[in-house]
Amino acid sequence: MRKLVFAINLTLDGCCDHTKVTGDKEVHEFHTQLLLDSDTFVYGRKTYQLMVPFWPDVAKDNSGHDKAMNDFAHAFANIKKIVVFSRSLSSVEEKNTSIVRGDLREEILKLKQQEGKSILTGGVDIPSQLIQLGLVDEYHVVIQPLVVGEGRRLLENFTLQEKLKFVESKIFKSGCIALRYTKIT
Repeated sequence: MRKLVFAINLTLDGCCDHTKVTGDKEVHEFHTQLLLDSDTFVYGRKTYQLMVPFWPDVAKDNSGHDKAMNDFAHAFANIKKIVVFSRSLSSVEEKNTSIVRGDLREEILKLKQQEGKSILTGGVDIPSQLIQLGLVDEYHVVIQPLVVGEGRRLLENFTLQEKLKFVESKIFKSGCIALRYTKIT
C-alpha cells in the first residue's frame, strides 16, 4: 500500500500562510526530494490554484530565482497525477490533473491501493481532513525561524488524538528545521 505524505512549511508561531512563509534554496531542495519520491499529489482547490499555473510556468522558462527553485518547478511539472478535491472548480488545464468530488476517505483509500510511489499532500483544508480521518502516514514539517503573529494556522478547528513517532530532523543553514514523523499504528 502506498503511503500518504503530508508536507508543510510553518513559522515558529504555527503560521502556514504562503504569503508569510517563503522557501530558500535548502527548503526548495528538501521539498524537491519529496516531489521526486512521489508520483501523485492531492490538493484542495485553494492549494492547487496557488501551485498551478505558477510552478508549471516557472518550469517552462526556468524563471526561478535559482537552480533549486527551477529544480522544484521541474519536479512539480513532471508529476504523474494531480488530484484536486473541489466542489467549486469546474475545470483544470493541466493534462495530468483531475477533479474529484467524491468521498475524500474513499478516494484516498483507492489511491493508496494503486501501484506507485508515495502520495503527497500539502495545504491546510484537505490535509487537515486527511489527518482527522487518520489517513496521513508520514509528516514532513519545515519550521521557519519566523514569528509572524498572524495568518492561517494548520489544524485550527480540529482536535487530534494521533500519536506520532519522530524519525529524523535536519537543520538548514538558514535556521529552518525539517522534522519527519510517522504515524504510530
